[in-house]
Amino acid sequence: MNIAAFPKYEHYRDTGSDWIEELPSHWEVQPVRANFAFRNEKNDPVVTEDILSLSIANGVTLYNEEGRGGNKRKDDLTAYKIARPDDIVLNSMNVIVGAVGRSKYFGAISPVYYAMYATKPNTNISYYDRVFSNSAFQKGLLRHGKGILMKLSGTGQLNTIRMKISQSDLKNVLLPSPPPDEQKAIVSFLDGKCAKIDEALRIKEEQIKLLAERRQILIQQAVTRGLNPAAPMKDSGIDWIGQIPAHWEVRRNFTLFRETKKSGNATLPVLSVSIHSGVSKEELSEEDNIRSIVKIEDRTSYKEVLRGDVAYNMMRAWQGGIGAVHTHGMVSPAYVVARPIVTLAADYFELLYRTPAFIAQMDAGSKGITDFRKRLYWDDFRNLFTIAPPLDEQKQIIQYSDELSEKIGKAISIKEDQIAALKEYKTSLINAAVTGKIKVI
Repeated sequence: MNIAAFPKYEHYRDTGSDWIEELPSHWEVQPVRANFAFRNEKNDPVVTEDILSLSIANGVTLYNEEGRGGNKRKDDLTAYKIARPDDIVLNSMNVIVGAVGRSKYFGAISPVYYAMYATKPNTNISYYDRVFSNSAFQKGLLRHGKGILMKLSGTGQLNTIRMKISQSDLKNVLLPSPPPDEQKAIVSFLDGKCAKIDEALRIKEEQIKLLAERRQILIQQAVTRGLNPAAPMKDSGIDWIGQIPAHWEVRRNFTLFRETKKSGNATLPVLSVSIHSGVSKEELSEEDNIRSIVKIEDRTSYKEVLRGDVAYNMMRAWQGGIGAVHTHGMVSPAYVVARPIVTLAADYFELLYRTPAFIAQMDAGSKGITDFRKRLYWDDFRNLFTIAPPLDEQKQIIQYSDELSEKIGKAISIKEDQIAALKEYKTSLINAAVTGKIKVI
């Protein structure tokens, strides 16, 4: 994956562009307006009800009611503009971070989007799609951004959220303009190379998925069957539990935990429960609070939690929002705090409670008409059946889980590094090809 190994053109010249230092000497450099015009058609009267969405991850897609990025659909369809197949669609507020793509559809787009169409018959739209999607081009638009919105990070740094690029500025941005045969060759070259890179990325992402699934399966086997494959087994009498080691117990949660609602105090950190990682070990930073739209103003109703408690989010338990507490702190009034009444290892019960089988039991015990209104109250959680191994085995299972997670986590980390390297190479390769840093014809 060495771009320097590709041949280069013999002669280059300066471009006068902000984002392209030099181009092959026989290439032209032209403003956007030389090859593209803005399609300012309005959907008034309504000519299409197909709404197009634009996201950094997926480009231009048909609007999905479930929401896959892009702006929220408006009720008034006449407020939209029109985009046609092969238009370059970009979000004037987010193009600098990659919100741009080629449309395959005839549809309506948000008023903050621009649709640009090629004005010359020999313009290779696939080539310019690569140019507009090039991160170097997008970063080159930074100086044209107006109406900057900022947010304060936890370190006190101001971070940019949006920068609007006007049509009058965009149309004067300089673009490379190779001869038509080279545009075609560059597209063919990149299509082939990117297809191979994308396949390699797909394989590595699938490998990560399989590693994560293996970790989950092995941990589930450990918390429900133990670590000794030769141990005598017995029927638990509970369908979702099945066979367990003969010396293990099946109990209801209320024989292990009691609910506590003791109020916290302002000096304690506010902890959160994630469906991905359980209970946090420290309070969210101000930056995370802003991102999550979490406002903690009145803490008087918050509940104290102690190390060794189990806490869950009543509204997210059915998704796995439960975990062991490792930090003396407090949690939202929307959480239930379960305090052990016997000696146990809370981390074992977090592992058990976050298995798909137990999550399904919490889902079944939750009350509510729709998913986002479901709540698992203590009176329902307390009556759920659970597994209770001896304390020493609980600790052994925790250690096994930690070691397994570390081992598989390292393997996943290696794959993630490889994915990052492939993505970086792909970005560099596209930039090198569309700006003539390498010769592909």
